[in-house]
Amino acid sequence: AVQLVESGGGSVQAGGSLRLECTSTGFTFDGYTVGWYRSPSENECELVSSISSDGATYYVDSVKGRFTISENNAKNTVYLQMDSLKPEDSAAYHCVPVTWHAPCDFWGPGTQVNVSS
Repeated sequence: AVQLVESGGGSVQAGGSLRLECTSTGFTFDGYTVGWYRSPSENECELVSSISSDGATYYVDSVKGRFTISENNAKNTVYLQMDSLKPEDSAAYHCVPVTWHAPCDFWGPGTQVNVSS
């Protein structure tokens, strides 16, 4: 069975940094465009960043210049380096290929990020 496992979340003060990691079992990220999504509340799900198999990246405007996505195919791991964190970045973060359904609801609890002012 496919499992997506996110880690690295936590509680930090505004201006701090966190590095999220995403690994998988039963599935290889290589060849997929993988996205980091966040869900600040139950009915919200926003694509924050993505990285394609050829390394092309996307960032939503609100995190440009602060977040950096990367991947290590040898370790089957996708990372999200988050710097200069703001309270509005607080959310559960999920790592899911962008073509998969229900990225914030179906694949697991994600990793929680809490940023205090």
